[in-house]
Amino acid sequence: MKRTFPLAMLFLFLLSCSASASHPDVRIKDLADVEGVRSNQLVGLGLVLGLQGTGDRSAMATQMIRNLMGQFGVTVDDRAVRSRNVAVVTLTADLPAFARAGQTIDVTASAMGDAKSLQGGTLLQTPLRGADGNVYAVAQGPLMVGGFAAEGAAGTLSKNIVTVGRIPGGAIVERNVRTDFAVGRQIILLLRNPDFTTSERMARTINQSFGGVASPVDAGRVVVNVPGQYAASPAAFLARIEGLSLRPDTVARVAVNERTGTVVMGGNVRIGAVAVAHGGLTVRVVERPEVVQPQPFTGGRTAVQPRTDIGAQEAAAQFVALDATSTVQELVDALNSVGASPRDVIAILQAMKEAGALHGELVVM
Repeated sequence: MKRTFPLAMLFLFLLSCSASASHPDVRIKDLADVEGVRSNQLVGLGLVLGLQGTGDRSAMATQMIRNLMGQFGVTVDDRAVRSRNVAVVTLTADLPAFARAGQTIDVTASAMGDAKSLQGGTLLQTPLRGADGNVYAVAQGPLMVGGFAAEGAAGTLSKNIVTVGRIPGGAIVERNVRTDFAVGRQIILLLRNPDFTTSERMARTINQSFGGVASPVDAGRVVVNVPGQYAASPAAFLARIEGLSLRPDTVARVAVNERTGTVVMGGNVRIGAVAVAHGGLTVRVVERPEVVQPQPFTGGRTAVQPRTDIGAQEAAAQFVALDATSTVQELVDALNSVGASPRDVIAILQAMKEAGALHGELVVM
């Protein structure tokens, strides 16, 4: 048996030699959200019926079945309502912005008790409530489970998660949520990746098209005043803003994941003057079991004597010299020339950061 370190792992570089390739023009729609335009989370607790003996028999399920029967004027005791064809589920859904009564949204159902599968079940009508306690939608319908499960007396077979199901369009919106995005004839854009430079560029791009209507407040917000000609239709003004493009700016960053051997470098990372030396270590473990035979007529038994040969070999370190103007591309070429593996590169980058030669943020995932 032979073990060699470091292991060969996935080595991924996102490189760029020019600023235009690193930072392409991006629409404002893809860089920022509009303050006030947001979704709302809904939650509910319901019953899934029609399961083929894969439901749960928890006290919670028994109580919910009794409550359901009581609503229809039927009174039963606990033993009469025990069934493996019913499961208690938690329902979750997102109510999108601008949703109106009568529209449908998707619902996800997750088993709460000891149910083994929700496959083939149908959700009974269940209200979905918001954080304020009001009912905003009502869900009902058959579940779609992306998998299957089967079991016998001596084995089981399953694929994916069968205790979670989805009902596409399974909830009907019952209450509207007011969405205000142009309060006081102002629209506030919230950057998804806050950056002062990007915020200033966004305001400048808008002003080039509509005059001095935009101003950056901080790294994450740009305030835009709605021009007079769009006072009656701020949505049309916002649609034109979303179509404008600009070149965002990003922080020089290197992200490494030692568990998977992934290294991702931004094209704007710069390397200071530095010399790097890194040696590889190879460890070999070889098992050579030896069969030992007893002497004749001694009454002994044949046995196997384990023998292990262990050896270590360290390759001679190679120096790599980099100038103060080195780019990520030059660093990659230099490390590839000496046969550095992804794990070697991660160790080198961490050492370069400690030495002050890596001009960028090092993120260890």
